[in-house]
Amino acid sequence: MVGDGHRPAGTALRAAQDEAGVPPGVWRGGGLAAVGLTDGDVVSERQAQLLLGEGRHPDAERIERERLQAGDDPVKARRATVLGRPIEHNRSAKTEKAKERTPWLGMDLVFRPPPTAHIAWALGDDGRRLVLESCQDTAVGKTLKWLGESVAQIRWGSGGKHRQPVKDGLIVAVFRHYESRAAESKPLLHDHAVVSIRARRPDGTWGNVSADSLLAHIVAADTLYLLYFMEEVSARLGWAWEPREVTPGRRPVMEIAGIDQRLIGWQSTRRQQIEDALFVLTAEYVEEHGHEPGERAAAGLACRAADRTRPPKRKEPRPLSDLRERWRESAIAAFGADVVDRLAERARAAAAAVWARVRPVVDVVLAAVDTVAVVYVMRGAFKRHHLLAEARRYLSYVLRGRPHEPGLDERIVQTVLDDFTRPVGRGLAVTADLRALYPRDTEDQAVLRPLTRNRMLPLYARARLAAKALSARVHAERRSERLGSRTRPHTVAVAGASRSGPQLSRTDRKAGRAQEQQQGTDVAALEQTRSTLEAVAKVAVSLQDGVRERDVAHRLRPQPAPAAPAPSHTPPPGVQQAPGRTPTGGLA
Repeated sequence: MVGDGHRPAGTALRAAQDEAGVPPGVWRGGGLAAVGLTDGDVVSERQAQLLLGEGRHPDAERIERERLQAGDDPVKARRATVLGRPIEHNRSAKTEKAKERTPWLGMDLVFRPPPTAHIAWALGDDGRRLVLESCQDTAVGKTLKWLGESVAQIRWGSGGKHRQPVKDGLIVAVFRHYESRAAESKPLLHDHAVVSIRARRPDGTWGNVSADSLLAHIVAADTLYLLYFMEEVSARLGWAWEPREVTPGRRPVMEIAGIDQRLIGWQSTRRQQIEDALFVLTAEYVEEHGHEPGERAAAGLACRAADRTRPPKRKEPRPLSDLRERWRESAIAAFGADVVDRLAERARAAAAAVWARVRPVVDVVLAAVDTVAVVYVMRGAFKRHHLLAEARRYLSYVLRGRPHEPGLDERIVQTVLDDFTRPVGRGLAVTADLRALYPRDTEDQAVLRPLTRNRMLPLYARARLAAKALSARVHAERRSERLGSRTRPHTVAVAGASRSGPQLSRTDRKAGRAQEQQQGTDVAALEQTRSTLEAVAKVAVSLQDGVRERDVAHRLRPQPAPAAPAPSHTPPPGVQQAPGRTPTGGLA
């Protein structure tokens, strides 16, 4: 509550927050009305003690006082302020297990933007700093709303076997921090959202939120938060995003285009510390086992390296104004004033190049194929929330910050579940249906199997190869149908540049489903454009043949046409390059 600092005894919370240079916490969530709070109210120390420390109403003292005045005995008056089961039950002597229980009343979710956003926030002017903080507020609020309305479940009964969606929503206390744990203070804009485990059941009584349902959707919530944050930044500042490969063969991360990549190394000193420790741990693992660590072992070693290099939290408070001045001086000393002063200008210029190169078009079928291929190779068997997280990653790669139609990620997931998966086992898990992905071509179903078993490549690199193979099959099938004069509508979603959101063209995927009216892009126009490009290519070939015949007639040795330069990158999934333009960035 005081920015990871230590508050001296007897110092008021608000005074300690002012001294530490951090803003006070605020209440967020749809369940605030049930306890007499409103969104944006400041979190007082006593409210946090009662709700997050004792599981009681934030205004428990007033309620208890009114009950005592009405004639209730002290025990009954206190019980009226408890939300759900009292934490004293955990110390009951009725059972041996109950004696050992520790009350768990909240969970901490940390929302952190990409590194280039921290850099722009720390080194930019005050106007852009406030805009980026507003983008952070909006993205966090939308993600918490999705968790409360679509994910959170209330449980009751023996072992929590009865579960239903919460009645109102979650109650969350959000605290903003500005620094990282590095020895030298580095900018790290992030929010700690402390979610209260107390929530109301559909009948109005209080109970505990199911923790496993929230934890299962953490990755999906993370990708949704990043998608919202990217859209807010692009809409308010006009900046675009591009993928950056941190580790070869692993998932790329989305960064603001145009910001000098050297500043990421200046800001992320903790990563270098972890990498140095990981190198030592990996060498020790190889010496002990005689082989390189696998994917699961490598993840465990990375966690050990992070814990081993984790520095203690700083104790001396520093106001944000002093921190920003120090960060700016440090960056200028390392890279020069031109890099720091022209940061926003270069971001706008890079955004114009990205918008000219990348079309804001999302093909739902291709998005579904890409999503199921990546998740299948990465996991084998999977559930809906795994698909939802990957679909949101796909949208961030393709749209580069342009707004997406609400519910588009759900449409992609539903397409995967309807057309390209089959159930496996007795639970809710599914896996990829290879017969649906390769209809009538049983021999080609073996394309994915070698990719999943090729241990020479990282897992995500294999997943990208599988997605590329499946996307090529879809393109080949559409081309054969087009050449055979058999029209087939394709679901294409077009994201507009305005804040009102994209317009979607909806069509059938299965027989018997009513065809919806197309909006935005005319698919026939796209097909006509492709036909025109093919006709132009045929004319070019015929002209080239005529030139060769004329050269032969004059006994000239024909010169081969120069080979086209190889692209410097692999385009991200679903991104269609503009004709006549050479790609200058993208997903490696």
